[in-house]
Amino acid sequence: MLRVAIPNKGSLAEISAEMLYEAGYTGRKDPRDLHYSDTRNGVEFFYLRPRDIATYVGSGALDVGITGRDLLLDSHSEAKEIAELSFGDSTFRFAGPAGTFADLSDLAGKRVATSYPGLVGTFLAQAGVQSHLVKLDGAVESAVRLGVADAVADVVSTGSTLRKAGLDIFGPVILESTAVLISRDASIDGISTLMRRLQGVLVAKQYVLMDYDVPKKFLDAACAIAPGIESPTVSPLHDPEWVAVRVMVPRADRNDVMDKLYDLGARAILVSAIHAARL
Repeated sequence: MLRVAIPNKGSLAEISAEMLYEAGYTGRKDPRDLHYSDTRNGVEFFYLRPRDIATYVGSGALDVGITGRDLLLDSHSEAKEIAELSFGDSTFRFAGPAGTFADLSDLAGKRVATSYPGLVGTFLAQAGVQSHLVKLDGAVESAVRLGVADAVADVVSTGSTLRKAGLDIFGPVILESTAVLISRDASIDGISTLMRRLQGVLVAKQYVLMDYDVPKKFLDAACAIAPGIESPTVSPLHDPEWVAVRVMVPRADRNDVMDKLYDLGARAILVSAIHAARL
């Protein structure tokens, strides 16, 4: 059976479970369970701390896992990113007391507090900056005020938490992180099926199905507005002057496309959700 590591808690856990359910897998019913066998799909799920998943997968103890790109890079694991899952996005930046730091080089010889010493250390080394890293498990924005560090490297959303601590963001972006699928050997049986299924869920979230009727004389113009993935499906109607069209449209563009099709002369424009797909 394919052995899959899944986050057991935190921001990645809930969406990971939802994606796997939409992909046709069954998971644990009791949140206290640390292991669940989906015998129908030939998969065993192991529910682990997100930070530990890269270590287990990298050691070969588990075949594949879902974790954050930041956690993967911080672990220095032998596991590799094999697919981007596009949720749990985060941005890592440096921050320090207002007016103190302007450039990355200003961190030379300084103490930098972070919960991601592997990630930050590699970034600084590649930039040729030598700093002393202070490892903390959380709330690193307090490190400067308490005299533990001169600057911090942390996840930044709006920056409001850092500003409340009297810190300003400076220097380049350390990492744009997101949830990823990782493995040490992507050729292991079952991984390609898992990847296709998860990709199908991602497509379903990004696209909708659009059906509409349009005069045949406007068909080419309508297809230019919504060309679809390969090509729209066109079917004849009882009225020989009209055709029915079905096409996949990016979810974010659906209302704009509907407006343009209606202005062109299309009618009976319907939008349907996609629950799964294979492209």
